[in-house]
Amino acid sequence: MKLYNFFRSGTSHRVRIALRLKGLDVDYVPVNLRTEQHLGAAYKALNPQGLVPALEQKGRVLIQSAAIIEWLEELYPTPALLPADIDERARVRALAAIVGCDIHPINNRRILESLRKDFGADEKAVTAWCQHWIVAGFDALETMLAADARRRDFCFGSAPTLADVYLVPQVESARRFRVDMTRWPRIQAIDDACAQIEAFRLAAPALQPDAG
Repeated sequence: MKLYNFFRSGTSHRVRIALRLKGLDVDYVPVNLRTEQHLGAAYKALNPQGLVPALEQKGRVLIQSAAIIEWLEELYPTPALLPADIDERARVRALAAIVGCDIHPINNRRILESLRKDFGADEKAVTAWCQHWIVAGFDALETMLAADARRRDFCFGSAPTLADVYLVPQVESARRFRVDMTRWPRIQAIDDACAQIEAFRLAAPALQPDAG
């Protein structure tokens, strides 16, 4: 398998975590977003959207991090990223979706570039935009985590799930945009717990070959 990704991309980060948790080795293929390599013809031939990540296996290319992670979960079900109970699966998916649908998409690179180029936003305004949506999403997440009396060290239960796979890269992004994380002690504790797991540590942006 080949993973086309960028070290600081949140969607790439979550796929790297899922791959590591599943114990899968991939060839790391960096796609430099800073030089807009993702917008070139060569990469768009692989992924017409011009987005990362993309996962290639045996001539088949998968795009969109959610689809890639679901594919991994179905093909490599152990360790499971979703609970067995249907209601519990829905809860974990909802926690992940707060990040994957309501925070990350409106804070990703192409949206921020549009704010700068099309709407004249300066860096102060761009940072305030990102902080606003991170705070809104994390407030909701923290409330849901507080309401789960059975939760242990992670977003759900006592082992990492899909929700943690999504949360940790968003915490990384929050720190990059100078969000004060002390507002959400449960999210901080989950991030700390995940940092003790090798799969999360090895997937971190700073450890990737294109970091810098």
